[in-house]
Amino acid sequence: MKRAILLRGGAIAALAVLLVGCGGAKKGAGAGATTAASACSPVDVPAAKKVKLKAPKQKLAAGAKVSATVATNCGSFTIALDTKRAPKTSASFVYLARKHVYDNTLVHRIQTGFVVQGGDPLGTGLGNAGYTVDEKPPSNLAYTLGTVAMARSPVEPPGRSGSQFFVVTAADAGLDPTYALLGKISSGLDAVKKIETAGSPSGQPTATVVISRVTVAGA
Repeated sequence: MKRAILLRGGAIAALAVLLVGCGGAKKGAGAGATTAASACSPVDVPAAKKVKLKAPKQKLAAGAKVSATVATNCGSFTIALDTKRAPKTSASFVYLARKHVYDNTLVHRIQTGFVVQGGDPLGTGLGNAGYTVDEKPPSNLAYTLGTVAMARSPVEPPGRSGSQFFVVTAADAGLDPTYALLGKISSGLDAVKKIETAGSPSGQPTATVVISRVTVAGA
């Protein structure tokens, strides 16, 4: 049985907010409130950020060795970007990181045994950076443990992405190959597992997890 589709933006995603909530803050909490996962450091809930960027012109050489390190209050993990199979998506992620879109943003969905999802400047699951990229993933792509891909709403075509990304924490997420590939965790999977300690079956975080910064190497 397939798991629930990963929603990103649009009217349909509004339903996801009812189920997932607003990124992990306690009921009634706003910016500045704190919660703490048992395996993570306490952190303030960041304020929402409104971002509206134009699509990047930067391109990455196919096969170039590029990585992105995501620092959180649960530790850091590094993504080896798949520039060979996903050069456009990788270039967009690099652009967003260097524009500091991901700095001080919530990990708004932590669905135990499925995915960890962040990259929304608003922290609600409805936000984006102002543009989208289209790049169909490989038809044989399997979303296995440590795979990193981009979220999309079910009304968008396969391979469309904005700023939101997810890390697969299941052995196999059982998703159809319609979510744009970004890469694979090359180190720090233990930090991802720490993030997952703040998760729940519904995806509503039980504690605040924040991406403090994303840094890029090799591009």
